[in-house]
Amino acid sequence: MPSRIEDYGLLGDTRTAALVSDDGSLDWLCVPRFDGDPVFGRLVGGAQAGRFRLGPEGPAPVVRRRYRTHTATLETTWDLGNARLTLREAMIAEVAGRLLPTTVLVRQLSAEGEFARAVVDFDPMLGERHRSPNVRRRGRDLVCEWGSLALSLACDSETPITPGRPASITVTPGHPVTFVLAVAHREPLIHLAPDAAWGLVAEDEARWRAWTAEIAHDLPHREAVVRSLLTLRLLTYSPSGAPVAAPTTSLPERPGGIRNWDYRYAWPRDAGIGVAAFLGVGRVDEARGFLGWLLHASRLQRPHLPVLFTLDGRPGPAERTLAGWPGFAGSAPVRFGNDAADQHQLDGYGWVVDAAWGFVRSGRPLYSETWRMVRGFTDHVCERWAEPDAGIWEIRGDAAHHVHSKMMAWMALDRALRIAETHRLSARRRRRWCAVRDAVAAEVRDRGFDRLGDRYTRTYGSRDVDAALLVLPVLGIDDPDAHRVRGTIDAIRRELSAGGPLLYRYPPGQDGLPGGEGAFLPCSFWLAQALALTGRRAEAEELFETLLRHTGALGLLPEEVDPATGAFLGNYPQALTHAAVVQAALDLRTVR
Repeated sequence: MPSRIEDYGLLGDTRTAALVSDDGSLDWLCVPRFDGDPVFGRLVGGAQAGRFRLGPEGPAPVVRRRYRTHTATLETTWDLGNARLTLREAMIAEVAGRLLPTTVLVRQLSAEGEFARAVVDFDPMLGERHRSPNVRRRGRDLVCEWGSLALSLACDSETPITPGRPASITVTPGHPVTFVLAVAHREPLIHLAPDAAWGLVAEDEARWRAWTAEIAHDLPHREAVVRSLLTLRLLTYSPSGAPVAAPTTSLPERPGGIRNWDYRYAWPRDAGIGVAAFLGVGRVDEARGFLGWLLHASRLQRPHLPVLFTLDGRPGPAERTLAGWPGFAGSAPVRFGNDAADQHQLDGYGWVVDAAWGFVRSGRPLYSETWRMVRGFTDHVCERWAEPDAGIWEIRGDAAHHVHSKMMAWMALDRALRIAETHRLSARRRRRWCAVRDAVAAEVRDRGFDRLGDRYTRTYGSRDVDAALLVLPVLGIDDPDAHRVRGTIDAIRRELSAGGPLLYRYPPGQDGLPGGEGAFLPCSFWLAQALALTGRRAEAEELFETLLRHTGALGLLPEEVDPATGAFLGNYPQALTHAAVVQAALDLRTVR
C-alpha cells in the first residue's frame, strides 16, 4: 500500500466519495453515502477489506497526475517505457431526472505509443467483517450482491473479471477501455453501457466548469481557491445539504498512534464556516443549503446545539473500535462513530449565528423559522456561557473555561443583536442579550488575558496560547489594531510554531492523549487571515503562498502535516482546511 496519505486523490458525487492511490488503486469507498459501510476499505482495513485497482501491470513511474481543469475528473499517467498509460476517472454528481444509478463511478484506461499492459483487480468486500458478495452475471455485466446492496461492473473489454482475482488486459492506442461501477441500495440495479457512462462524465465536466465559472474572478490565487471550493462541494451531502468534515475515518494524526477519529459526519461549526466561504465568493445556493441543513438538523434538540450530526440530522453514533482492522500504515485502532458528539462545545453557537448574520449582511433577510432558531441559540448561550466546555479542539478530558469558547459566545450575542436591527425582537430580550454580551467581554478581558505576556490565553488562569484565538480580528470583541489582538497573534506565531509557516493548535502534549500530533493546517491559514486583517498584508501574502505549496499536485489538503517531513496526517481531504483557504483568500482580497 502507499505509505503516504498525499498519494491519494478524491473522487466524489456529493453523496459519497472514493480515494484512489497513485498506482490506480481505489482503496476507500463507502456506500450508499459518506458514512455508510465501506465496500472498498483497504485504506484502513488492510488487503482483506477490498479494493478496485486499474493501473500498470508492473512498476511504473507516474509522470503526471492532475484534475482536469475546473472539474472533478482525476487523471493519472504512467510511463511504461515504449508506452504511456492514462487512467481518467470520475463519479457522476448529477443523476436527477434520468434513469441512472444514484452512485456511478466511471474509470477509463487509454494508451499512447505502443500497446500497454494493465491489471484489473476488482475485489469488493463489504463492511466491518469484510463480507464477500454473492456473484452472478447479467449478460457481460458482473453483479455483486449483499442483500439490499448491489454493485454492477460493466466493461467494454472482452476480458472476464472475477472478484478477488486480478486479470491482465491489453490497452491499445486509440481504443480506450472503460469500466462502469453502478451501486444500488434498496432500489433496482440500473446497468449502464460504458460508452454512455463516459458521455455522462463529459456532461458532468461541463457542469463543474459552469459552476466554477461563477466563482468570483478577483480572488488572489484563484485556482487554489476554486479547487478548495470544488472540494467543499464534493464533501457536501446533496440530499440534505450536510457538510462532511472528511470522507474518511481513522487516518492517523500520528503514525502508529491512537489519534484516529471518524470524521464522516457533519459539524455545525463547519456548516457555519462554509456559509461564509460560499457567500464570500458569490455561491449563494450552497450557502443557503448549509443554513437550511442547520435548520433541519437542529430542530429536535433546540436550543441545544449538538457538536455533530449524521448526514440526515440525527445524533452522531457512539464510538466503537473495529476488531482486526490494522489501520493506515499500521495505525490502529480504526474507529466508527465519534464520542465528541456528547461534548458541550460553546463555540459552535458563535459560528452558526455568525453564518446567519452573513446572510443578513448580504441583504438576504432570514426566514421566520431561521430567526426563531437563532433566537433560541442566543438564549441558550445566555444560559450556559459561564460554564466550562470541551473547546473547539474537543479535548477528551475535563471541561475548562476556554477563552476561545467565551469569545465565540460573545460573537453569537453580538451577531444576534446585529440581526435584531432588521428583525423583530422584544425589548426585554434585547436588553438581556446586551447585558450578557458586555459581561462576557468583561470576564474574558479580566480572566482570559495575560497582562504580563500581553496575550489572550488558552484557558482562564493559564499562560498558554491557543491557535483558535487567531480569529480575534474577525470577531470585533477588540479592535484589530488593539495591542491585545496583535500581542496574541505574535505570541501564537512564536510559541506554537512548528517551523516555517506551520503551527500547532495548542502546546504539544497538553490534551491528555499519549503521543503528539502534527501541525494543524487550518490554524496556519487563520494566521494568514489574521495578519491581513491587522494591516500586515505582505506577511499574510507570503505566508499564504508558502502554505499553498503543501497542497501538492492535486490541490487537496489534510487536517495536519508532519512538520519534519511535510507528510499529510489526519483525515483527508479536510473540509475545515479548505474552508480556511477560502477565508484567508477572501480577506487578502478585502485588504488589497
